[in-house]
Amino acid sequence: MAADKRIAAITARIVERSKPAREVYLGRLKEAASKGAHRGVLSCGNLAHGFAVCSPSEKEMLAGDRAPNLGIITAYNDMLSAHQPYETYPALIREAAREAGGVAQVAGGVPAMCDGVTQGQPGMELSLFSRDVIAMAAGIGLSHNMFDSVVYLGVCDKIVPGLAIAALTFGHLPAVFIPAGPMTSGLPNDEKSRIRQLFAEGKVGRDALLDAESKSYHGPGTCTFYGTANSNQMLMEIMGFHLPGSSFINPGTPLRDALTREAAKRALAITAMGNEFTPAGEMIDERSIVNGVVGLHATGGSTNHTLHLVAIARAAGIHLTWQDISDLSDAIPLLARVYPNGLADVNHFNAAGGIGFLISQLLKKGLVHDDVRTVFGHGLEAYTVEARLGENRTVIRIPVPEVSGDAKVLATIDTPFQATGGLKMLKGNIGTGVIKISAVKPERHLIEAPARIFHDQAGLNTAFKNGDLTGDFIAVVRFQGPRANGMPELHKLTTVLGVLQDRGQRVALLTDGRMSGASGKVPAAMHVTPEAKDGGAIAKIREGDMIRLDATNGTFDVLVDAGEFAGRQPAEADLSGNEYGMGRELFSIFRQMAGPADHGGGVLV
Repeated sequence: MAADKRIAAITARIVERSKPAREVYLGRLKEAASKGAHRGVLSCGNLAHGFAVCSPSEKEMLAGDRAPNLGIITAYNDMLSAHQPYETYPALIREAAREAGGVAQVAGGVPAMCDGVTQGQPGMELSLFSRDVIAMAAGIGLSHNMFDSVVYLGVCDKIVPGLAIAALTFGHLPAVFIPAGPMTSGLPNDEKSRIRQLFAEGKVGRDALLDAESKSYHGPGTCTFYGTANSNQMLMEIMGFHLPGSSFINPGTPLRDALTREAAKRALAITAMGNEFTPAGEMIDERSIVNGVVGLHATGGSTNHTLHLVAIARAAGIHLTWQDISDLSDAIPLLARVYPNGLADVNHFNAAGGIGFLISQLLKKGLVHDDVRTVFGHGLEAYTVEARLGENRTVIRIPVPEVSGDAKVLATIDTPFQATGGLKMLKGNIGTGVIKISAVKPERHLIEAPARIFHDQAGLNTAFKNGDLTGDFIAVVRFQGPRANGMPELHKLTTVLGVLQDRGQRVALLTDGRMSGASGKVPAAMHVTPEAKDGGAIAKIREGDMIRLDATNGTFDVLVDAGEFAGRQPAEADLSGNEYGMGRELFSIFRQMAGPADHGGGVLV
């Protein structure tokens, strides 16, 4: 089916807007690809260093450019559950490469930090900037110019966006992303959230809280809620970087290993040395980016991707805006209910039909572009499948059923959970921002209340503990943007504000920081731009000012006289405490050079 008229129109305007940058980008890719097998331009000394540890047969193949060399960029570490499974992947990939007549080498490692470990801690102020560090670290690994194709091993929050930026920067090379999958289901996410709120109210102790958290995060794989990590996996599949059906297969299973081997062989099959050359930068175009945004809306995905998708697109010369994202939200129905937008976890989502079923439903109404290139070939229709283990531990794929396996988790296109997606852009005299409403009850889409001002999340938490947060209010937590302190997630505030909301207060959050991929039931206007550090209007809000936050109409305003508000001097904050400790001093140049949130909040694009 041809794309829906609304989807086609938004895509067309992105194409038109992007033409100058996209043409320059594609020209650079063609120039890089025209140089052929890059090992041919290396001196004998260069090449000898590059394959010194290879076997004699591998050296012979690489010296004569008779076989493709597959670079592996890995985010492996054994502290983080999502990345621990990658420990065994290089051996599987090298074995698969040999079977396919190629060679595989680990080109380099990239850092992988966990926002779950750093929530509310100083290290969280490095989180967003780690995306750019990851892209640069991958670039260093690939700069050896030894590779014909690349596989990227990464799962979580900033890791996949950073790797995607790297893949598109080296867009003359094919790129296949290989997931590790979610951990098996543990303590239900809603029960974990309930214990967190009881702890915040002082009704249970730390022992009970740690026991609940440990039962929720209990083994290898991603967290099972639908936050940024699992939104990443959905994006990589619907954009064509994953093989079909591969995103949500649990670690340590025969099917997971079979998919890894298949991905390695596919990465070798699509090099310039074969007949299916698929350079990542040509494969990913405006239609692919739109498909990613559509998938984000249809699943109620992470707010963090209003930053990351903009940055990923720009790495490919594509100019995606928040207005594009917001307009697509108006055209896309919500088809998935996965925590925090429902009670199910990603394992339940996958069992109900997963991404294959989701894509099949979106294709029925032309809400995604089918005429795209992917690492699997041409057309998104090939992704309307379920992956299973076949004979000899190979992967087979079967079409997804016409009916959802669980209508409470995954809906059909004709019976969506709501008519529009979960993300909205906000505009008003405060600036621009983003709100996620898929988990917010409709009666809380409009909040009008006085401002309570805080310059960090600790101040709000202290006020809560002291019993000072009474009545209705909108918490303004500012000086949390990229240039102020790296734009940390403020997820710790979810529990506090959730307690107050459950007590009957009408509350909301307004911040130039990030909330989380797990943004939930409390209205949260985030990513406010311009940020307070740059003198944005959010810095002019005063204690007690009435604020109107209207998620339905996409507006947020301070209800004071326009002339008075314009004439106010922006507040200032002492940010010296954010400049050192836990490595923050190493990132001072990032804070100075960071772009605004609506450009991705980083330093690279």
